[in-house]
Amino acid sequence: MNQRWPEWLSLNSNIRELKPYGAPQIPAQVRLNTNENPYPLDESLQNKIISEISQRVSNLNRYPDRDAIELRTTLAEYINGISNTDFSYEHIWAANGSNEILQSIVLAFAGDVMGFEPSYSMHPLITKSVGKKWISISRGPDFEFQLEVATEAIKQHRPGIVFLTTPNNPTGGSISLADVAEVAKVALAVGAILVVDEAYSEFSKESSSVTLIKDHPNLIVSRTMSKAFAFAGARLGYMISNPTMVEAMLLVRLPYHLSELTQAAALAALKNRTALQQQVEQIKQSRDLLVEELLKIGLHVVSSDANFVMFSGFKVSSQEFWQRLVDRDVLVRDVGIPGYLRVTIGTEAENKAFLTALLQALNL
Repeated sequence: MNQRWPEWLSLNSNIRELKPYGAPQIPAQVRLNTNENPYPLDESLQNKIISEISQRVSNLNRYPDRDAIELRTTLAEYINGISNTDFSYEHIWAANGSNEILQSIVLAFAGDVMGFEPSYSMHPLITKSVGKKWISISRGPDFEFQLEVATEAIKQHRPGIVFLTTPNNPTGGSISLADVAEVAKVALAVGAILVVDEAYSEFSKESSSVTLIKDHPNLIVSRTMSKAFAFAGARLGYMISNPTMVEAMLLVRLPYHLSELTQAAALAALKNRTALQQQVEQIKQSRDLLVEELLKIGLHVVSSDANFVMFSGFKVSSQEFWQRLVDRDVLVRDVGIPGYLRVTIGTEAENKAFLTALLQALNL
C-alpha cells in the first residue's frame, strides 16, 4: 500500500510513511499464513462459552469490570500451573490481544525501543506510530539470537525498552532462559524495560521467561490466547510482570477496554483448557513431521519452536513461489525476507495439501 496523502490532511509525521500491518486476505482452500490454531473449538467448549456469555447478556447495559479481576486471577492460575510460579492477579494485565499489551507498554515507558530483526513486524510499527525511535539490531546467521551482540547494543544505545521474541516470529527459534536473564540484567543496568514476547510459548521446548520475573523487576512477559488456545477471533492478550508494571498499565489503558463478552469467553476457555493443551501437542508433532518432509525434499528449514516453519531453497523469488502456491489454492506467508516463505502448521489434511502444492510448484 503506497498511500499518497492529500496535502490538506494533517497526518502525524511519524506515521506518514508507515504501512499498515496485514496479511493478504485472498480466497484459498488451504490458509496457512497467519499462525492460527487450525483446530476449531470442540462443541463442548463452544457450548460452555455460549453458556458463560449468555449469563452476562442481561447486564450489557452496564460497563464490564474495568479491572477484569476474575479473568486476571484465572490467568494467574493458568501461568502458575504451567510454570510453577505463584503469581496473583496483581501480576497480570489483560487486553484486546497481545498487540494492545505491546502498545500500552510502549506508551507507558520512556525512551527509544530496540529489537532484534527479523522479528515481529508490529514491534517497530507500534514504536513508530507513537513517535518513538526504533533501533534495529540484526540477528545472526540463520536468524539466531546473538547474546553478545544484543548486550553490547543495549550498552551502546541505552534504549528505554528492549523487545525479545521467543519463539521468534517469523523465524521460529527460541532464546534460552539464561540468555533472557542476561539481557534483563544488562537492560536494567541502563534503565531499560525488557519485554519478552511469548505469543508462541506453549509450542516451545524452552521454559517461559515468567520464571525470571521474581529476580528481574524490569521484565515483562507478553502472551496471548490467540495461538495455543485457538482463540484468535476472541482477541485476548495478557502480560505478566511485577505489580508496579501492571499499575503503569492503568495510566494508559482506555476506560473499560475489555468487554464483558470477551472476559466471559476467555474465562470459559481457561476453565476448560485440557482439550486445548492436547491440540498443542498435536500441532508440535505435526510441525516436526512437516519439517522432516521439507528436508527430504531438499529445502532449507529454519529451526522452529513455534506453530510455523520458515523455509527456503526454491529457485525463484519469494513472491513468485508464493504465487505458485496460491495458484494451487494454498496460501502461505511472504514475510519480506528474500528467498524465504513461512507456513503455518495446519491439520493433517492441510499439511498434505501444502506438500502436494509445494512439490508441484518446485517442479515447474
